[in-house]
Amino acid sequence: MKYRTLGQGLKVSAVGLGCMGMSHAYGRPHDHREMAGLIAKAVDLGYTLFDTAEVYGTAANPHDNEELVGAALEPYRSRVVIATKFGVSFDFSSPSTNKPILVDSRPQTIRRSLEASLKRLRTDHIDLYYQHRQDPNVPVEEVAGLMGELIAEGKILHWGLSAVDEATLRRAHAVTPVTAVQNRYSMMAREAAEALFPALEELGVGLVAYSPMANGFLSGRYLGTAGFDPKDDYRSVMPQFQKEAVEQNRRLLGIMNEVSAEHGITPAQLSLAWMICKKPWIVPIPGTTKEARLAEKAAASEVQLTPGEVAALDSELASSGMSAVFGGSRIVARN
Repeated sequence: MKYRTLGQGLKVSAVGLGCMGMSHAYGRPHDHREMAGLIAKAVDLGYTLFDTAEVYGTAANPHDNEELVGAALEPYRSRVVIATKFGVSFDFSSPSTNKPILVDSRPQTIRRSLEASLKRLRTDHIDLYYQHRQDPNVPVEEVAGLMGELIAEGKILHWGLSAVDEATLRRAHAVTPVTAVQNRYSMMAREAAEALFPALEELGVGLVAYSPMANGFLSGRYLGTAGFDPKDDYRSVMPQFQKEAVEQNRRLLGIMNEVSAEHGITPAQLSLAWMICKKPWIVPIPGTTKEARLAEKAAASEVQLTPGEVAALDSELASSGMSAVFGGSRIVARN
């Protein structure tokens, strides 16, 4: 595993582990003991960045993932970077598979959230604390000011923003410097993230890429929605997995198979190496619940693509027709 630095000093593994799918959105939650073993293996493989959120869970246990991650990483706490998020909750009363999001970044809510996350994560500080989504009723400057207070108190070490645009990033960064932005970024979702690159470079802010494999689609292992339970697996309603998407994405997958074969790697590794080799401050956080996939993704940090090879891939992607890709959960106003 190779390593890189986010912001002005947060050293992390070049590939992080997104832990959400162990508890939320990809079917029923997995066994905690089994996932703790997987997380321990990740530490052995050199992963140091572990990503979770206070809301990754189910109606029965909305905080399942933080509890899982906290217990699993407790023996390794001094060796790892824990990132979690505040500011949203899911409307589990909704009948839709993809549950709507309620936003709340009032200062009193953030402080309550932080204290609860610290307990669940079994730690006295959060290494990287993200605002999960913007709250239209709370200016980002107010949130940034509070983050500065929490850093001064030693409750958090760094802070970040998720699913954010350039204007909001600049406003927040002017109050309390931002270490990382966590935005959707993959070969199937490029434009919004890449439009932010100049600002990230200028401000010295890292990009943590969530859904870097388009929710697993770019691995080439899933074609269609077969096997995805519509009750609790978001992939059952994601556009890239629908029947009509198979033909729309045929050329894209063909390109990936061809290029990955030339390099002796898997399509999954190519999808990660492509972004890692673009900028030294990009860190993808793919998720997995399988040990073999964990090692495969860690090895992607070692893949070297030349600037010319990355540019050639970009050109192919720009000219390849492809389906829509999942864009996130609907945000609704809180009561």
